[in-house]
Amino acid sequence: MKITLISYGCAKNLVDSEVMLGTLAEAGYAFTPDAAAADILIVNTCGFIRPARDEADRAIRDALRLKRTRGPKSVVIAGCYVERDRAALAARYPEVDLWLGVKDFDHIVPALRGEPFRPGGRTFLYSHDSPRVLSTPRGWGYLKISEGCLHACAFCAIPAIKGPYRSRPVESIVAEAQRLAERGVREINIISQDTTAYGRDLGLKDGPARLLRTLVGVEGVDWIRLLYGYPDEVDDALLEAMADPKVCRYLDIPFQHAHPDILRRMGRGLAGPRALRLLAKIRGALPGVALRTSVIVGFPGEGRAEFEALLRFVEEARFDHLGVFAYSMEAGTPAAPLGDPVEASVKTRRKNALMERQAAVSLEANQNRVGQRFPVLFEGLRSGSAQRLIGRGPFQAPEVDGIIEAEAKSAHDAARLPGTIGQVEITAADVYDLKGKIIE
Repeated sequence: MKITLISYGCAKNLVDSEVMLGTLAEAGYAFTPDAAAADILIVNTCGFIRPARDEADRAIRDALRLKRTRGPKSVVIAGCYVERDRAALAARYPEVDLWLGVKDFDHIVPALRGEPFRPGGRTFLYSHDSPRVLSTPRGWGYLKISEGCLHACAFCAIPAIKGPYRSRPVESIVAEAQRLAERGVREINIISQDTTAYGRDLGLKDGPARLLRTLVGVEGVDWIRLLYGYPDEVDDALLEAMADPKVCRYLDIPFQHAHPDILRRMGRGLAGPRALRLLAKIRGALPGVALRTSVIVGFPGEGRAEFEALLRFVEEARFDHLGVFAYSMEAGTPAAPLGDPVEASVKTRRKNALMERQAAVSLEANQNRVGQRFPVLFEGLRSGSAQRLIGRGPFQAPEVDGIIEAEAKSAHDAARLPGTIGQVEITAADVYDLKGKIIE
C-alpha cells in the first residue's frame, strides 16, 4: 500500500513524521508524494496556536475532499492538534478513518491494520533504535533530544499537549548522531522544547554542555547547532562547550518580551537590561556568535509604553535573526483568563514595526559579511540553474533564517557539491539572503 505523509508545524513534528515513515517502511509500506495516488494519506498536525490549528483544519478538509473524489481510501490525522482536541475533531470530521495523538506514534502500524492498541501514558519519545526516513536536504538533519516541557509560560499550551520534560540518554543521542553521520549528515541541529534544560530530569549536571562535549567526538559531523534554548539557562558551562570548533556559534534563545510587567504576566524572566547584559556576555565568550530570538506582541497588558520598551530592546540587542508572533489566546493556559484585549490590527502594526526595525539591523549585519569568506553547507541546486547552489553558513539555521546562493565554476562542480561544505566568498547581500562565489 502506498502512503503520503504531510507534516505541519515545527522541526520536532518533522522528526516525529520521519520516525513514522521509518516505522511504516519497515512494515512494508511504500511512499508517494502524490496524495491523489496514495492509498493512505497521513497529516501530522500542529496544535500550538490558533493559526496553526486553522492551517490543520484546512489540511483535514483538503484530505477529506480528496478522499471523496479520486484520492486515498483512508485519511489519518495525527499530532499535537489531535492530542489537544481529539473528541471535538472526531465530531467535526467523522469521515476521518484514524486519529493518532502524540502518545500514539509508535502504534501507527497496528493502528493502520485495524489491530487494537493501547496508547502510552506519555508522549512518544523515539530512540536511536527507532527507524527513520530523513526528509531534509542532503547534508543536514534534526536530532531531537527530549520531549515535553518543564516551564509554565502563561501563553503556552505545550506542557498540556506534550507533558513533562523527558530527556533521552546521552548514549542514545550519540548513537543516533553516529548513524546520521554514516548517512552523510554533516550538520546536526539539536532540537527540543528547551535544549538548555537537557538532562535535568536525569540528574545530569551541566547536561547541555556535557552533551555537546560528547557529540563533538562523533566522526563525520562537522557542525552541531543548538536550537530552542531559554535565556535564563545559558550558563558558563554551556558557553565554554560552545567554543569547540565543531559547534556553530549560534544561539536561538526566545526572550518573548522586554518589559518587566509583561514578562511577569507571561511567567518569563530577564527583562530588558538583564537580557542585554546576557547578550553582551554571550558575545564576549563567543566572538562572532549569531543570535536569534522570538518575541510576542499584543500580550494582555501590552500598551504603548510596554511595546516601546520591546522596540527599544530589539534595537539595542541587534539580533541577527528575529521572529515576531502576534499573541494567540489559548484555552487552558494560565493567560487565558486575561482575555485577548489587544486588537488584531494593533498586533499587526506592532509586528510590522518590529520587523521594519529589525530589517535595518539584519541588512547591516549581512552587508558587513560582503568580501568575507565563510564555510557553507550546500543543500542543493538553485531551481532552474545547473551552476548555482543554495546553502547556509554557520550563522544561519535551516528553514528559519536566510540562505546563501553561491555560484560554482561549472555545472560539473555544482552537481557534486550538495551535501558537502565548501568555502564561499560573499559578493552581495540583502536583508535576509547572501550571494557569493565558491572558492573551493
